[in-house]
This record gives sequence, structure tokens and C-alpha cells, in this order.
Amino acid sequence: MARDWEGCYRNDDTPWDKGYGAPPLEEMIAKLGARIFGGEVLVPGCGLGHDVRVIASLGFRVLGLDLSETAVRRALDIPKIADEDYQTGDFLDPAWWSGRRFAAIWEHTCFCAIEPSLREAYAAAAAGVLDPGGLLTGVFYLTPYDPGEEHGGPPFETSIDELDQRFGQHFERIAGWVPEASYPGREGREWIAVYRKLPQPRIAAQTADA
Repeated sequence: MARDWEGCYRNDDTPWDKGYGAPPLEEMIAKLGARIFGGEVLVPGCGLGHDVRVIASLGFRVLGLDLSETAVRRALDIPKIADEDYQTGDFLDPAWWSGRRFAAIWEHTCFCAIEPSLREAYAAAAAGVLDPGGLLTGVFYLTPYDPGEEHGGPPFETSIDELDQRFGQHFERIAGWVPEASYPGREGREWIAVYRKLPQPRIAAQTADA
């Protein structure tokens, strides 16, 4: 069953919200430069907008998107840093993303929060809103749980191989590393990645009996 994100925000049941921007985002900016985003940025699953404000402070126009109306309302109540805005909507729904264009995406808490069966829809949305050369940047939660720990998610784990496979039709990976800076308890469990959208999608390899 999908998590009731609106209920979580209404009840202040948001342990993922640390009250400040993701340390890996700050690290990526420091390592790759403040101009990496190159233009207007989309932050899906933005919550209260901490990462949105970090990016906006660099001078970029940023849209934070979230399923929760309460999260968006609270984000809008926080004094603006620069040219940021927030909207309630479903990043995975083609009715939302069709026709929209961004220079870059910053991913932090959306990919790990959705059911794994929806990850192809995530990849399609990311490819759909970016022009060729646009960047899908993010910090991905590889191992949220200790070995043997019972869990049902979210967050849901992933792997570098899965990410490369999910995004490989439309993107090429141009950078990736384990961040040195993380929220407490996430050290060594995350992976920063930068994927650049290809001019044309790769043609999927045909099966032998195709």
C-alpha cells in the first residue's frame, strides 16, 4: 500500500525531514561547481523545500513538487530565498509532466519513496521533462537498512546497477560517488549520481527470439 504522505505531514510524522538541506547536495555543488544545474531546476518530492532553497540560493529558478498539499503549503509559508516556487502534483503522472521542460532535476527523497514497480514511470518522467543534455542529479539511498533488518519500505533500497539500467535508455552517467557528507545515520549508505540526457534514446537490445 502506498504511503499516505499527506497524512504524514498533517500529523508531523516526517522523520526524513531534518530541517536543512541534504549534505550530499552541498557536497555535489562544492565538487562540481555552482553552475552545474544550468537553468531551471525541478525537485520532485520536495517536502518542506530545504533542498529547493539551497539550489535557489545559487541563483537558479527552482520548482519544488510534492504530492502533499500540507507540505507544499508549509514550504510556501517559509520566507523565499530567491526565485523558488512550490506546487502540488504527481511527478510520475504524464498529465503533469507532459510539455514541461527543465534544465535539471535534483533527486533526493522521491525515488526511494515510491514503490519499486513505479521506477520505470520515474525514469520516463525524468526523460520527459529534460531536454537533450539536461541533467538528472541526485543522491540515491542504496542501503537504508542493516543486513537482516526487517523492513517493508519506504525507503526502498536500490543499487548502482539498477540505477544505470533504469536510466540507461535515455541517459548516460557522467559522475558518481559515495558522498562524504550525509545526514547522521546515512553515512556510506547513499550514492551521488549525475546523469545527462542523451540526444536520442538508446535502442533496446532485441532478444534472440524477437
